[in-house]
Amino acid sequence: MTRLAPLLTGYLRDYMPNQRGYSPHSCETYAHGFRLLLVFAAKRLGIKPSDIHIEQIDAPLVTDFLAYIERERGNGAVTRNVRLAAIKAFMLYVEYRLPSALEQVGQIRAIPTKRHEQKLIDHLELEEVRAILNAPDITTRLGIRDRAMLHLCFAAGLRVSELVGALLENLSLRRPPSLLVHGKGRKERCLPLWKETAADLRAWLAVRGTVSCPELFVNADGAPMTRAGFEYVLDKHSRAAAKNCLSLRDRSVSPHQLRHSCAVTMLRATRDIRKVALWLGHSDVRTTEVYLRMDASAKLEAVEAMLPPQLRRGRFKAPDALIASLLEGTMPG
Repeated sequence: MTRLAPLLTGYLRDYMPNQRGYSPHSCETYAHGFRLLLVFAAKRLGIKPSDIHIEQIDAPLVTDFLAYIERERGNGAVTRNVRLAAIKAFMLYVEYRLPSALEQVGQIRAIPTKRHEQKLIDHLELEEVRAILNAPDITTRLGIRDRAMLHLCFAAGLRVSELVGALLENLSLRRPPSLLVHGKGRKERCLPLWKETAADLRAWLAVRGTVSCPELFVNADGAPMTRAGFEYVLDKHSRAAAKNCLSLRDRSVSPHQLRHSCAVTMLRATRDIRKVALWLGHSDVRTTEVYLRMDASAKLEAVEAMLPPQLRRGRFKAPDALIASLLEGTMPG
């Protein structure tokens, strides 16, 4: 029997952040899912979480856990599939370190994901993005910072972790201006910036001041901007923009919606899903194909390019005088 604790600790503290390059947010998401699994397993087995052995985390237990989070916690199919994906990824890690568990790992990895309705991704139209970018008061230091953050997040299509983790040394404002981004899985990409985005960043650097942290964006105390901090900034200016942009009223805007909005805008401009995938840092273009369902212009082009079938036309003839009079509306009242 092999204790689960050392394997799970090595996976979360070393393998994910150091070997695979997962962001702190992704590591925390995985950790939360395993926390739920450990609580469930400990209660089911009648032992403490620290006493659980990897052999006890078998396919029936995992299946019951997935049913539990749907039934008791009210999680939907998407969340259920996310938890399952985390468990499968961990089991793949176990597979290479504990050959005796190969059959057990195979059974868990064979658990199917649950099919669910795939809704269109929510995004903002360009007028809505413009309203949010115009909301900060750029006569103040924090307003200048907020405009630069919001503008960069949208124009570069950044994940919020990439935005708050952007380093000052990776920003170049020489022609052409660009930003070196460290994305998921230690993948880097260099993104050229619009001159308008570069102008907002220059304005921010002029008032940023001398702070000790290397991050591009800092809070009012000079500490690195956090994910929660940016979410607060976006929510604040989204609500302010809603006063003049009616479509933003009663609508919650998330940082990822800015990324989605960038993707849709770029797809409409380029008509090339591969360029959108490259810009967003997607390793598999199939991840980017979701935006094809959101943009109707590509579908309209397909319809216009097709030749409609030439169909034979005819005139309907009524079988008798009564039906003919009904069709012509000449029945006596």
